[in-house]
Amino acid sequence: MRPRSEAWPDLVPPRVWLVLGDKRGDNAQVVALADALGWPYERRHIALKEEWVVGKPRVEASLHHLDTNRSDALAPPWPDIILTIGRRPSMAALWVKAQNGGRTRVVLVGKPAGRLELFDLVIASAEAQLPPLPTVFKTTLPLMRVAEKEVAEAAEAWRARFDALPRPLVAFLVGGPTSPFVYDSSWLRRIDALARKIVAQGGTPYFTTSRRTPVAFVDELERTLPPGTPLYRFAPDATENPYRALLGLADGFVVTGDSISMMVEVIRLRRPLAILPVPARGLGRLDLRRRALARWLFSPGAGTTHRVRRAIGGMLFRSRVISQTRDFPAFHRMLVARGLAVFAGEPFRAPTGVVPDDLADAAARVRQLGGGVSPA
Repeated sequence: MRPRSEAWPDLVPPRVWLVLGDKRGDNAQVVALADALGWPYERRHIALKEEWVVGKPRVEASLHHLDTNRSDALAPPWPDIILTIGRRPSMAALWVKAQNGGRTRVVLVGKPAGRLELFDLVIASAEAQLPPLPTVFKTTLPLMRVAEKEVAEAAEAWRARFDALPRPLVAFLVGGPTSPFVYDSSWLRRIDALARKIVAQGGTPYFTTSRRTPVAFVDELERTLPPGTPLYRFAPDATENPYRALLGLADGFVVTGDSISMMVEVIRLRRPLAILPVPARGLGRLDLRRRALARWLFSPGAGTTHRVRRAIGGMLFRSRVISQTRDFPAFHRMLVARGLAVFAGEPFRAPTGVVPDDLADAAARVRQLGGGVSPA
């Protein structure tokens, strides 16, 4: 007998699984959505074979990329709905759907890495450029939440160390290159110039890297930064990571434009954010034009012109001439236009705009998939 829902005590909700991977921030979005549903759910964590931790398998209904000895069992009774995120977990979710004769409905959070039509619902934020299909639900920001209690605890633990640093304390949150952007020497000089400007103003630039930051780039960054600049090298097993403490105590944040998640964390805490766009070189610049074209074709709007654009975009999408993608520069401009950020090099300012929150609407859209709930 399935557990009854607290939200609907007289009804039995669908059986819901969360298929989760190794990315904490991604998993947090799925859990936030599941909590907002008000239905009971079960978690299924997958672990990857070593070659697929970084390698990108072709998206299909398969478990070939999993280390099944370290993954949770995927076995009957099969779920009615799966919430998942990312290329690798979504493949496992699609495999479950296939084992259940297609009856399991798969909800993907974020832009699909494979064919959009494989999923029953895709919930994606503004950087994702997707055709306006009935199975696509767009949000402004990702569904991620900030663990404010953990931020406050980390801030207290690090407060004495940060108090010893000259102010303003500016946190540089560094992500990693993602197509079509590159972390090259000219961009390194741009970062170094920003750091030196803060030092000249009497402040402290404090750098933290992430799992995506190339080691060679960090080595060069450490060599070129002003002497004494704090630099934390990301390590998955580190016992002391200043990231959360910086979220709580830094006076301003410079976030590399490739990291939507770090930008959103700063925004949700309503802290001063400066976006540092990452350059594209060579064919990458042409790729940016392709992404901008997808945004122009897929963007919703009213009027005949918009309807024609959407029709053309849908036709090109179905014929696979143009596919779903992400437009980072457009996302940056949207945040600045909403008063939630500035571009790096401009004076920091406290955010003035309303922070969008589409979680409740996204949960309502998922409930439609389940038909509400099933009679007891």
